[in-house]
Amino acid sequence: MGMSHYNSISGYLNHEINATSIIFFTDKQKLRIQLLTTGAFRITAIKKEDSFFDFSYAVIHQKFDVINVNESKESFRIKHQNTVLIIDKNPMRLSFFNENGILINADEKAFGIAWDGEEVTNYKQLNDGEIFLGLGEKAGNLNRRGSYYTNWNTDAFGYGVDSDPIYASIPFFIGINNQLPYGIFFNNSSKTNFNFGCSNNRFSFFQAEKGQLDYYFFHKTSIPEIIEDYTELTGRTELPPMWSLGYQQCRYSYYPDKEVLSVAQNFRDRNIPADVIYLDIHYMQNYKVFTWNNERFPNPELMLKKLKSLGFKVVLIVDPGVKVEAGYEVYDDGIKHDVFAKYPDGTNFSGEVWPGWCHFPDFTKPKTRDWFGKFYEKHLDEGVSGFWNDMNEPALWGQKFPNLVEFDYEGYATNFKLARNVYGLNMCRSTYEGNKKARPKNRPFVLTRSGFSGIQRYAAVWTGDNTASEEHLLLAARLVNSLGISGVANAGTDVGGFVGECSIELYARWIALGAFTPFFRGHTMINSRDTEPWAFGEEAEEISRNYINLRYRLLPYLYSAFYEASKTGLPINKTLAMYHFQQEEVFDTRFQNQFYFGKSILVCPALPNKEAIKVYLPEGKWYDLFNDNIFDGNSTFYHETPIDKIPIFVKESGIIVMQKLIQNTEEKAEKLEIHIYNGTSNNSFELYEDDGKSYEYENKHFNKRNISWNPILKTIEISEAEGSFESSYKSCKVYLHGFENLSHIENKNVQFKLNYRDYNFVDPISNFDPFEKREDKSKTVEKLPYFDINWEKNKMKFSII
Repeated sequence: MGMSHYNSISGYLNHEINATSIIFFTDKQKLRIQLLTTGAFRITAIKKEDSFFDFSYAVIHQKFDVINVNESKESFRIKHQNTVLIIDKNPMRLSFFNENGILINADEKAFGIAWDGEEVTNYKQLNDGEIFLGLGEKAGNLNRRGSYYTNWNTDAFGYGVDSDPIYASIPFFIGINNQLPYGIFFNNSSKTNFNFGCSNNRFSFFQAEKGQLDYYFFHKTSIPEIIEDYTELTGRTELPPMWSLGYQQCRYSYYPDKEVLSVAQNFRDRNIPADVIYLDIHYMQNYKVFTWNNERFPNPELMLKKLKSLGFKVVLIVDPGVKVEAGYEVYDDGIKHDVFAKYPDGTNFSGEVWPGWCHFPDFTKPKTRDWFGKFYEKHLDEGVSGFWNDMNEPALWGQKFPNLVEFDYEGYATNFKLARNVYGLNMCRSTYEGNKKARPKNRPFVLTRSGFSGIQRYAAVWTGDNTASEEHLLLAARLVNSLGISGVANAGTDVGGFVGECSIELYARWIALGAFTPFFRGHTMINSRDTEPWAFGEEAEEISRNYINLRYRLLPYLYSAFYEASKTGLPINKTLAMYHFQQEEVFDTRFQNQFYFGKSILVCPALPNKEAIKVYLPEGKWYDLFNDNIFDGNSTFYHETPIDKIPIFVKESGIIVMQKLIQNTEEKAEKLEIHIYNGTSNNSFELYEDDGKSYEYENKHFNKRNISWNPILKTIEISEAEGSFESSYKSCKVYLHGFENLSHIENKNVQFKLNYRDYNFVDPISNFDPFEKREDKSKTVEKLPYFDINWEKNKMKFSII
């Protein structure tokens, strides 16, 4: 006995085709197929009486190819680049194959695409061994198999390691079936649900509570290529300002101004590098956005000037709620320009949050984004450098924003059901564009808690109000890695945990991990212990200093990785599954938190109070970053984890560029180091420099050089400098790791002197030894060979003899 309200897409009746799309008609539905020039398919299904809806906040670049269809009695066949789509006619079901006829992904035969009232679902076959990755900011394991997720941006204070949903929604996942990777981006901003075989062994599905079924299907031979195609569609992370890659310090809240200046001075007095201090909600007058509290900050411009002299930038929190208060400039101006979200009867919606009763700007209206964005200029004029958009799910006391509240949605009027998940995205867009209009020559820095697919175009994402727990330390790595494979290259977590009390050992582990995340900020909540690097005693301070030092020395490596991300969409932090999904170990819960940082460094997060942890290394040979011990890959083993070290490895043939230590990014590090790790595979690294703040790089005002290692010829080659920017480096040392029996280095028959020195990336802790019995706690590399070169613009080639 069937249920009449449930309608699965039925049998084929006819179709119409034009140059770039084909629409199939059934008695009750329409199914449209389009082919993107990148090789992706766009699949859209609607009820017969509805019209296709092609606007999207997420999609910014799509070009369609000409479509060719082969029809047989039972099906249609559409081949596009390396993928073949077969559409069965009766009932209409879609199956994707590779060129060799191996199944990648298919509709579940009985259900396929189906409607239940406003709700639409695509049921997919669940295949043996099928793996699911990504979906952005989602807790849980690396492999999403067996889990269920909802996209509904939520203020998730103190969320658990399996909590769902949390702050951001990115309805894009990567599946692997028959060792073939594919991607699906479900382009729908309503509440969406993803079932990856949870509570059933028959199907997976993705489902929207409102709107059309509209998804993009990607298939390439590798996961990085799929990420490139997805970010071609939804946009890529812009090159951030260099200062935003330094260490950043926050708490809820630093005030008054004397405390802010004291924190900054402490960093300088203790020689701990840092670039940014954040001001949380207490800098405002009664929590009203775009105001200063006159008692706590009587002269903000003077404070900002003093901080600048200490080498610090300031980032201010800005929430969306505008306090309902006649005489308050932002409120009065908002009423005047009619920018707030409304009830259907035309009255402005009011909800309660920090300032009390607030109206909420309708950021889906272009006029509102322009209006809100203009207020940032005042803060920029005062000397503020960046902005932190918080509470933008949007959050309210009680958490229940009424669904009937109406939004402009770029002229396609709708209600909160479609607007919620893109509210934070559009607030960040307003912030980003407002900053860019006020300072067109400067790259904006925007940090956000909430977002949707495409958020990477406007903001860095941090993972919200996490907790000071061991589970959250490991979850921090997984969340950043998952955001990375979902297009968000610039992400991080609150180092030390926001909620709760962080222990000394947990903080030491977290700061070590944080040094290897794209966005690196310590943060904690009100009424909790201090979490500045010196707040946990001398030993933890020394560990913090060492890892923050290492972060600053690695800035040329990190900035070059961001340059790659801006061009390809590939993340800075890469789950091992990106390259090694064939290896079951990468999905083992013991190893699922490991990741690549950039191209050649592999990081293994470690829990506190463990003297050793088990690690997995993929195929090849691996060097211990700290002592050059060599390990065979495709292996698991225990590695020592004293309190001052987490396991960090460098891939054979790896190339790592580092610089002389600086205390903030305004300083110029004139000395460069190039570290070459002996190995059997060819490798290259593109070193990228520019002024770190402007858009002049778009006019080729950059300095780009390719550094390559050829193991057969045993040559190191540095290409001629490309671009008009003069390198900030004046001298360079090339360090050679894992090379034995060296006699000399030649460059066109001119010999270079080989020197030897002890070398350690992180200075050992000299005054403390928590493990008295541990031998050789400060082992350094013995007699590491290096040679000096002049850092000229010309091409250079060196032979290792």
